[in-house]
Amino acid sequence: MIKLSVILITKNEADCIARCLDSVAFADEIIVVDSGSQDDTVDICKRYTEKVFATDWPGFGLQKQRALDQAKGEWVLSIDADEWVTPPLAAEIQEAIQQADAQTSAYEIPRLSSYCGRPMRHGGWFPDYCLRLFRREKGRFTPVPVHERIEVDGLIKRLHTPFQHEAFVDLEEVLRKVNGYSSLGARQQFEAGKRGSLSKAVLKGLWAFIRTYFLKAAFMDGREGFMLAVSNAEGTYYKYLKLMDLARLQRERRP
Repeated sequence: MIKLSVILITKNEADCIARCLDSVAFADEIIVVDSGSQDDTVDICKRYTEKVFATDWPGFGLQKQRALDQAKGEWVLSIDADEWVTPPLAAEIQEAIQQADAQTSAYEIPRLSSYCGRPMRHGGWFPDYCLRLFRREKGRFTPVPVHERIEVDGLIKRLHTPFQHEAFVDLEEVLRKVNGYSSLGARQQFEAGKRGSLSKAVLKGLWAFIRTYFLKAAFMDGREGFMLAVSNAEGTYYKYLKLMDLARLQRERRP
């Protein structure tokens, strides 16, 4: 009987995927859904599991649901390629699923993320509880292109040991992800009927900096805390500018 399935999605994750897969080797099965990696990601994954599936890219929520649909375990742990499970967390996960009562459907796990090499304990980044461990029959991913989440039926509890997350390796990755996530976020809001403007972009961006740096105490994380606040502000600013631009493009296409 498969008790625990680990699921993850990949694309060009050769630099970090082995660390992730090593950390979840205690699971009964590992499911990988890859969307066209051009590096050694797929070959590395096949060293750990035969269940590596190649597919197109429909967005984060739908792609993770594809991985979930392949899982056979009673419990599922969803993890990203740039995350890993420490031995203490592995032990806590195994204990939790063995001792869970019938009413418990899922567990939130704290996450400790790093920004350009520094673990961030402020700025809204910690403990950053994420719902990642759940009964397969009780959970489903929301079908959205970005900022997906797992919806579950039943009681949700929390574990205590954080899993590790290398959110941004360097500034090149910061800029790349700010650009990518702001585009996806703008498209998602546009399709939901929301619109942007220059004033909204400036004000929302400024508020993102104030909230991160002052209200959520990113200043306690030193230089990287300031850098984080700035990149949050940039991402928000560009998201609303791109939202404004999507409306302009729509108007120009009309006859």
